[in-house]
Amino acid sequence: MAKAYLREGKEVHRVPVSFRLNGAQVSGFAGESVAAALGALGLTTLRHAPRSGDARGAFCLMGVCQECLCRIDGARREACRTPLRAGMEVETLG
Repeated sequence: MAKAYLREGKEVHRVPVSFRLNGAQVSGFAGESVAAALGALGLTTLRHAPRSGDARGAFCLMGVCQECLCRIDGARREACRTPLRAGMEVETLG
């Protein structure tokens, strides 16, 4: 189990979990946002703009811009507002 510490010295436990990203088995930490997990994996482009084709990814990280839309367990969801859990299926939209 990975450990991290807050400034006050209190220990925080981060539980590693496996999930599937575009068919590949990857890992992140339970409870972090899917957007944070994807960013930690180096994935910044989650979809492309419908008109211009420009790359889009997590921007506001609070669910307002909807630039981080992904297909998560078969439904379109905002990656920044979806907590990661073991066994999750995540597909980018572009």
